[in-house]
Amino acid sequence: MTGDGENGYRVRIAESQRGWRVAIEDPAGAVVMERSCADGSEARTFASTVRQHIYWLSLDKFRDYYRV
Repeated sequence: MTGDGENGYRVRIAESQRGWRVAIEDPAGAVVMERSCADGSEARTFASTVRQHIYWLSLDKFRDYYRV
């Protein structure tokens, strides 16, 4: 699942044998932040928040907030 925003960052959710992970990718496609989640519900909730921030925050504020 991916969401593309105004600032070029994307968020991706993945389930693996080790659990759920949410990754934030920069405009070049490099993973700049990853977060482990307890389950799919937590992963979807966090990813939804990141997507909102991609659209709502300026590029500088987004980078500062997520330290990317």
